[in-house]
Formats: sequence, C-alpha cells, structure tokens
Amino acid sequence: MPSFVMLTRIDPGALGSAHALEELEKRAAEAVRKQCPKVKWLSSYAVLGPYDYVDVFEAPDIETAAKVSTLMRVSGRAHSEIWAATEWSKFKKMVHDMPS
Repeated sequence: MPSFVMLTRIDPGALGSAHALEELEKRAAEAVRKQCPKVKWLSSYAVLGPYDYVDVFEAPDIETAAKVSTLMRVSGRAHSEIWAATEWSKFKKMVHDMPS
C-alpha cells in the first residue's frame, strides 16, 4: 500500500487546555477507524515548528488519504497536509533502474 505523511496544525481555538489534546486525538482517530478501515497508522510524532504533529500511514489510494486529511480537519479541528512518500530503498531501486 502507498505511504503518506500527514502534517497537522491544531486550530488554537479548538483547545481549552493541554488535556483537551487527548480528547481531540481520540475523536479524530475514531473517525478515521470508522470511515477508512483500510488505513494502517505507522507512526505519530509531536514536533516543534509550524506543525504540531507528523503522522505516517498507509492507505490503499490517494482518495482514501484525502479522506483521512478531511476527517482530521473536521474531527480534529486542524489544518493538515498530505504528502505521498516513497520508502528510501524503493526510491533508490527506481533511480538505479533508470536509463543512464
């Protein structure tokens, strides 16, 4: 299945306290589980910078990945971006298979 990287920034107005992050995460994760059962979450990171979180997941197609992003925006009250990703080993093989 294709891999995707999702960058998420939480809407500051969505949180009343730091503890509200966990409830927001539960609501968004449940929405993805229900609406996109074929999505496989690989990892999640809280990060410093313009985004709050980076998530890596597999989805059967770009439409499903877009649905995940939409669910995050609606359920998680967040801005998100989805980037398609290729594993480094697969990328190197692709490069090696290209004509000189």
